[in-house]
Amino acid sequence: MTATDQTAGIPVIDTVDSVPGDVDQIAPEHPEAGGLDSAALQEALLGRWAEARRASRALMKDPALHRDPLLGMDEHRERVLDQLRILVDNDAIARAFPKRFGGEDAHGASVAAFSDIFTADPSLQIKAGVQWGLFSSAILHLGTEEHHARWLPDALSLRLPGAFAMTEIGHGSDVSSIGTTATYDEATEEFVVHTPFKGAWKDYLGNAALHGRAATVFAQLITKGVNHGVHCFFVPIRDEAGNFLPGVGGEDDGLKGGLNGIDNGRLHFTQVRIPRTNLLNRYGDVAADGTYSSPIASPGRRFFTMIGTLVQGRVSLSLSATGASFLGLQGAITYGNQRRQFNASSPDREEVLMDYQNHQRRLIDRLARAYADAFSSNELLEKFDEVFSGRGDTEHHREELETLAAAVKPTTTWNALDTLQEAREACGGMGFMARNRVTQMRADLDIFVTFEGDNNVLLQLVGKRLLTDYSKEFGRLDVGAVSKYVASQASEALLRVGLHKVVQSVSDRSDERRSANWFKDPEVQQHLLADRVRAKTADIAGTLQKVRGKDRAVQAAAFNSRQQELIEVAGDHAALLQWEAFTRVVEGIEDEHTRTVLTWLRDLFALRTVEDDLGWYVSHGRVSSQRARALRGYINRLAERLRPFAQELVEAYGLEPEHLRMEITTDAERERQEEAHAYYAELAASGDAPVHERTLRAREKAAKRDSARKNAG
Repeated sequence: MTATDQTAGIPVIDTVDSVPGDVDQIAPEHPEAGGLDSAALQEALLGRWAEARRASRALMKDPALHRDPLLGMDEHRERVLDQLRILVDNDAIARAFPKRFGGEDAHGASVAAFSDIFTADPSLQIKAGVQWGLFSSAILHLGTEEHHARWLPDALSLRLPGAFAMTEIGHGSDVSSIGTTATYDEATEEFVVHTPFKGAWKDYLGNAALHGRAATVFAQLITKGVNHGVHCFFVPIRDEAGNFLPGVGGEDDGLKGGLNGIDNGRLHFTQVRIPRTNLLNRYGDVAADGTYSSPIASPGRRFFTMIGTLVQGRVSLSLSATGASFLGLQGAITYGNQRRQFNASSPDREEVLMDYQNHQRRLIDRLARAYADAFSSNELLEKFDEVFSGRGDTEHHREELETLAAAVKPTTTWNALDTLQEAREACGGMGFMARNRVTQMRADLDIFVTFEGDNNVLLQLVGKRLLTDYSKEFGRLDVGAVSKYVASQASEALLRVGLHKVVQSVSDRSDERRSANWFKDPEVQQHLLADRVRAKTADIAGTLQKVRGKDRAVQAAAFNSRQQELIEVAGDHAALLQWEAFTRVVEGIEDEHTRTVLTWLRDLFALRTVEDDLGWYVSHGRVSSQRARALRGYINRLAERLRPFAQELVEAYGLEPEHLRMEITTDAERERQEEAHAYYAELAASGDAPVHERTLRAREKAAKRDSARKNAG
């Protein structure tokens, strides 16, 4: 029920049972585990293409696909190449390709299935991604039917291993500025591919060091003295014996920090000639006489359309990073439910780690975040399928997909590294053992935060899109209109949920439980997260407005002065998107008990996000100091309420023993603990247990006191 505060006239929550899903109302003080609809949770976590993911996971149980941690780099590379052939033999790679090539035109199902290959070996997954998600997909999406017929059958069957040669050592994420050129020679009807300096060498390319026979090379297309920007070309690089073709050279990148089953390397080209028809010309073509044409008039839009092949990689990395978070958490939570340390509440039994508040906050907080990662990644995958299937292939939908991928991929990959590290530490020395896979998984996923788009660069893209949404044209910001919009939105939020901190203080009347109820209101959570994005964006827009019309250097300096904050607000926007995806799933869960527990988990995700930026909320009047003081206590209680369900929640993701392959997910630790307990219990019962020195000293002191009292009497 709600009441109206007579002082402020603002609706406020008045009783502890006002909000559906209130933990104090529904849950007992120490709820028992069990009773969750695990099947419904798994369907939500695996998303629309759950069956494709289960089929992929079934194949990943095959030991022939698993990583052998004892192999050196050279042996690991050859093993992974052989494993690619197993994927081909099991029809595991062609879903996204046309039916005439044995595929299903099923883009969403393909990425969903691909995302779970990491459970066997991340090196296998990424090498498969290079071959079929990048090299073959560039031919499919940037080429025409003639190109498809010439090269896709061999690429899909692995008779033609290939590299995706976009990244250059000198420009990295700035693809539009790459130095490699492809200059058209009208006399021979050939393109001349050339890397004019070492900074233009293509680098970090999977399949480049050893196995690749061809590459899809991104280069500046020059014809008739005009540079038409970056285009993609099919360039043979090795003969059947594995030797570089004339004009092609390269180096092996050698041992890396992770993913050493992939033969990453560098490529360079010295006046390499290829036929005119090797230009993948779906979006830009050159006639025999050198005339350039394109169905997309704008060079900028043409460029972003062509590099859209990277979006598929960002979607799959988001899903795989989420899976890695669940893998690490299942190991740490299982171990934490068995491992005992220190006598706190009982002299006979040490405490289970998961019963310690700090352990709950370390792992259950990250479990809530992993759920948010899963739900937002699933929505990203659906948007990807909508665009690439053709159902929603419009400029607007492609821009939405690019922005969503640029928000979700950084969030999920950074979260995975943080979660795996915390899981490692939470398991102590056991977490450091190679047999528990956490350290190797973190090493392999480390590169996820910088390939397929550096995370900071991607978030800057999101930030610019946020500015564009307000201004309609970046660089021509109407900051006055933006400020009015933000102010009107904030005023509406104030009236609806009482965000003004003075109103909050009056409403709560020093009642911590009312503060907690206010935080658990989903409307409050939504407005706290959304208002933060609006306000920060408007503030940045104000700085840029002041330099509008000034020279380029001044505008660049103004932008640079707020770049870090722009990236920060893009991360805030990603958190809002994740909360919204989480809430949509919560609302769709039918079982009341499961929905209640999932609501607690959603609340934990939201309030941890607020807690991380609490200084901003307090200083900008969104949260009163009284409510700020109550927040941490309520988050602690939420984690405590979720603790009995942590095992069920993490296991709902559906990873089986063959996927986990971690000693810490077995009963080994429980058996050790029970053995130790039985030993000490038997020893105590026998009467042969040695007396501890502290006990002996205590007895001696007690005897002296008794003796002193008797003498005094």
